[in-house]
Amino acid sequence: MPESPYTVSDVMTHTVIAVGRDAPFKEIVELIDQWKVSALPVLAGEGRVIGVVSEADLLAKEEFRDTDEGDLKARAKAGGLTAGELMTTPAVTVHADAALAEAARVMARRHVKRLPVVDSVGLLQGVVSRSDLLKVFLRTDDEIAGEVRDGVLAQLPAGADGLTVSVADGVVTLGGALPDRALVPVVARAVRAVEGVVDIRLDLSHR
Repeated sequence: MPESPYTVSDVMTHTVIAVGRDAPFKEIVELIDQWKVSALPVLAGEGRVIGVVSEADLLAKEEFRDTDEGDLKARAKAGGLTAGELMTTPAVTVHADAALAEAARVMARRHVKRLPVVDSVGLLQGVVSRSDLLKVFLRTDDEIAGEVRDGVLAQLPAGADGLTVSVADGVVTLGGALPDRALVPVVARAVRAVEGVVDIRLDLSHR
């Protein structure tokens, strides 16, 4: 079953605010405040991503202002003055052609809200955020239904034609009969892979 062709490049923000390794602390804070972002990629050379400096990295300076206790690495960041000293490296990135599900899993595993998007050699192409990944749920019910019909149901083996599909608020309902009960989980998985599907309800029988 073919999956929806949506990739990170379809939803990412192409205009990216980034800083160089030598960007000073206060400039980083000002950029984060001005552009309302939680982190900035740190670039070297012609645009290769070498790290990310986040609000958490910057907050170490306030957290350890009046104490010498705590993690040595965090305390070292508290003394950082430039992006190169403050950044988390290596940067957690994603490729532009990665599936949206892959980007979502990386964000969840690494507990980050934004990912720099890079090409095959690590050059910055854009940034994808949690809100960007949610854009697929703005697809209309008609768009989802059309993809289910053309991309899923049309690919089923002979004898599986005649299935009905309806979509309401992103929830797909399939009705009709299948020639083989074993096709039920196959169809369900393929429909769930369609971007924008919130849930699936099956009203299927088998011949």
